[in-house]
Amino acid sequence: MRVFRSATFKATVERSRFFAVILPAATEDDVLAAVKAAKGEHRKANHHCWAFRGRDASGAFVEKSKDDGEVGHPGRLLLELLRREDLEGGLLVSRIFGGVKLGVGGVSRAFREAAEGALAAHRESAGP
Repeated sequence: MRVFRSATFKATVERSRFFAVILPAATEDDVLAAVKAAKGEHRKANHHCWAFRGRDASGAFVEKSKDDGEVGHPGRLLLELLRREDLEGGLLVSRIFGGVKLGVGGVSRAFREAAEGALAAHRESAGP
């Protein structure tokens, strides 16, 4: 199913703030444009991790993700969430470091929590 409208979610874990957005994206370039916009909006964010799932001109699936230097492979985790929901679009989570190291497991849980919040907001906005 294609993502037709954006939905956002904010989470705070150990003073780090996570800003998640699921967005319509036909190409990887659409996601990269959203990353650029997020860098402007969240200037203090250290990491902008993302995943894209869509189709190329021949109809074959294209899947990409980026961790942006964050530990625990959150880009891969975001891609797994798009697969689980069978969605085609982009999922982006920006993190503003709060001064407390979360560790690999804590970072993964925090990115998952933020992304799942955006997915839930997307489901609610889609209606019945």
